[in-house]
Amino acid sequence: MDLGIKGKRAIVCASSKGLGRGVAEKLAEAGVNLTLNARTESTLRATADEIAGKYGVTVQIVAEDVTTEAGRLALLRAEPNADILINNAGGPPPGVWSDWGEEEWLKAINNNMLTPILLMNAILPGMIERKWGRVVNITSGSVKAPIAQLGLSNAARSGLTGFVAGTSRQVARHGVIINNLLPGSHDTDRTKGFIERIAATRNISLEEARAEAYAGNPTGRYGTAEEFGAAAAFLCSQFSGFIVGQNLLLDGGAFNSTMG
Repeated sequence: MDLGIKGKRAIVCASSKGLGRGVAEKLAEAGVNLTLNARTESTLRATADEIAGKYGVTVQIVAEDVTTEAGRLALLRAEPNADILINNAGGPPPGVWSDWGEEEWLKAINNNMLTPILLMNAILPGMIERKWGRVVNITSGSVKAPIAQLGLSNAARSGLTGFVAGTSRQVARHGVIINNLLPGSHDTDRTKGFIERIAATRNISLEEARAEAYAGNPTGRYGTAEEFGAAAAFLCSQFSGFIVGQNLLLDGGAFNSTMG
């Protein structure tokens, strides 16, 4: 399927591996030129070279911490006219409410709410002027079904969700479309580490721990970065112009609800 975005320019945050890389791959497959961002230059460079070689698109990298002002400025200098913005950042650590003081709250809010908002604020005017733009924020299924030990993430990402709910409806008339993707459990380094910890704690094999984790999902598995990337690419396509301010849950049906 031709997504109609060949030649567009995209910024993809946290894209050296995992879900961010999955999105970058599918955008490149659609012919989109990429600016990839992550903190580790060697991993980011390897990813960029692989994607450029495979898909024949232009790929540049910005190895900066985008949660800092300097990192955001470097990213925007490298790509000042993005047609597509993929906001993505790792979540804060788990815990309980009594673990978190002002420092932890401010860091979570900066990383998972304020940073994507500031990037949108910087990029939206150009999109509006050009009468076309797509923003996809990768948040978390915990926005929809809160996870107690992820209180920092629940709160910060919910704040971003509220911002998008209003802003997306203000810019849609200009051809600028903003939506959120909410991943459930996917086969990434983070979930692999989680399964390894379960195996070690319970003294069972990795295969047993993985089988138990997969059994908890209606699909009997975890999601893949490839299918997550394909969903994101569609939301960036020419065909998503009537999908505004939505929160698309990609969790294999783990959230049990009739109406979402």
